Amino acid sequence: MSTPALELPRRELPFHEGARGFSVILKRNVSISPAGLACVFAALGVVAFAIGTGFALAGAWLILPFAGLEVLLLGAAFLLQARHATDYERIALAGRRLTVEVADGKQVARYEFDAARARVDVRAGRVLLHDAGNALAVGRHLDEEARRAFAAELKRRLV
Repeated sequence: MSTPALELPRRELPFHEGARGFSVILKRNVSISPAGLACVFAALGVVAFAIGTGFALAGAWLILPFAGLEVLLLGAAFLLQARHATDYERIALAGRRLTVEVADGKQVARYEFDAARARVDVRAGRVLLHDAGNALAVGRHLDEEARRAFAAELKRRLV
């Protein structure tokens, strides 16, 4: 008797068609929203302080500062995760302009390429957009298989 193979669901790339082009938004696959993570953080903080307070009342008062340190480090991890939970790449073709908008934390950068001269290359697992000396890596939120499919679709649409 053989065990069934584990099949992962395919991640579709939602290219939105426009009158003279397309747009696609590539986002991180975030398993929990920042609000949900804040609730988990609050619950963990309450539990840590309750345990620390219990030990402090039993005479082991030195546990309480370590519980505070634990909650502080959990808060730092929460802020780091929440800062990058909404990162994205928006790639849009409108007429002859290919526009790439990259949001990384609070920074948003915008790049423009001439669609007629833009080339798509895949090197070392990275998708690179080239145009007259400019190069930009895109697809950083995709896994390897989706990155290859995205590069092939982008090449097809830029021809």
